[in-house]
Amino acid sequence: MSFLTEGFLLVGAILLVVSIFVSKLSFKFGVPTLLLFLMVGMLFGSDGVGIEFSNMKYAQAIGIVAMSIILFSGGMDTKFSDIRPVVVPGLVLSTLGVVLTAIITGLFIFLLSKSAIISITFTLPISILLASTASSTDSASVFSILRGQNIGLKNNLRPMLELESGSNDPVAYIMTITMIGAVTSGEGLSWNLAVNFIIQLLVGTLFGYLLGKLGVFVINKINLHNTSLYPILVLCLIFITYSTTYFLNGNGYLAVYIAGMVVGNHPLVKKLETNTFLDGLTWLFQIIMFLILGLLVNPRELLTIAPFAILVGIFMIVVARPLTVFLTLIPFKKIDVKSKLFISWVGLRGAVPILFATYPVIAEVENSHVIFNIVFFITIVSLIIQGTTIPFMAKKLDLDQEMEKVGNDFGIVFPEEIDSKLWDVEITENMLINGHRLMDMQLPKGILVIMIKRNDQYIIPNGDAEIHIGDKLLLVSAPEHDEPHVLQP
Repeated sequence: MSFLTEGFLLVGAILLVVSIFVSKLSFKFGVPTLLLFLMVGMLFGSDGVGIEFSNMKYAQAIGIVAMSIILFSGGMDTKFSDIRPVVVPGLVLSTLGVVLTAIITGLFIFLLSKSAIISITFTLPISILLASTASSTDSASVFSILRGQNIGLKNNLRPMLELESGSNDPVAYIMTITMIGAVTSGEGLSWNLAVNFIIQLLVGTLFGYLLGKLGVFVINKINLHNTSLYPILVLCLIFITYSTTYFLNGNGYLAVYIAGMVVGNHPLVKKLETNTFLDGLTWLFQIIMFLILGLLVNPRELLTIAPFAILVGIFMIVVARPLTVFLTLIPFKKIDVKSKLFISWVGLRGAVPILFATYPVIAEVENSHVIFNIVFFITIVSLIIQGTTIPFMAKKLDLDQEMEKVGNDFGIVFPEEIDSKLWDVEITENMLINGHRLMDMQLPKGILVIMIKRNDQYIIPNGDAEIHIGDKLLLVSAPEHDEPHVLQP
């Protein structure tokens, strides 16, 4: 038993290290990081190095933990001020858009299965089930690509896409579970299933909000003696929110995303430490989830369904997703055609569709392993075609813009409780028109220079300190002061 445990730890650590090193290729060649994690899992799987892993229930359990953390962390990073202008179209995309995508793609799969491309014929309910598992854009993929590659977008597109990807997984989950019920019961769709669909959304929304509020109250009032315990308390909040909502017949994924938004948009004790903890944990579970899902697949089995899956994947990219976007956004006249085209292109599939494809397997739906392999292949097609070209499409449609700078070059951050601004500025020749000493800059009252960075040297200044062109100053000021403008002559 000891050998098995130590061997498991060694193999697991090696997989993580390989994934981290391989992720460097993402920044060098523009390949989505999560696709590389998936490929590493496949490389080390049964058809590669030979690691055998085929337990769908374990993979599903790991996926639930991972998605809960990823969605909560994404919710924490979503500011109400950013999404307020786009909340309605974003939610329309994440609800009606998912349903339309599943129906349109399901009809295509049903018709395509009658051709000679694949030896299996899918019934219409199973076709819609297959499409439902792949109907949502993947929050992990969208968050990772937009934030990891620092893509700046015009027209509030980034918050809209992040809102959609963070809130549409629950709808795809409910569609998947609903269609599994329809297929396994043999009764087809009924009003009871539709009512359950609505109940899951309402309960998920309500308890996500209430538990998020409760979490903020408890965290701010508990006064723990050890700072490290606050992030752990937030982690407990994530799992309590998911589990409680699930047991009350609500959607846990929606609940944790909303709870994350509530927590992230309120003042929180030790928020900086909590964000740092969750950011690392999010990356860890993204790697683990994609590795596990990669290990589940036997690449040789993908070859038999490849032509069929490629056609479905391309159909979703060039027909189903654009048709859904343009139809659902008809009422929103302010969203122009270029923006709709870009939204259509960022219909990324990722770990969530693969995770949802494990549910039919566990429920023993007819041809469920074929469904799993098709969804897996669709995800690869999406990540390769769409994931690698998002920056290019943004530039081609003239929707890219410079990212707003976050933080400072000194790596220093104030806790949220300190009501002061901390920012940096690079010295130009115009700023030294009154002299080259710090006291000659005549900074407004309430603004202090607390550090100077000159190349790799850090200087603690005084009034007589000499300032050079190219120096960077770290300043602290009261909240009412504008930032770099105060240094202009």
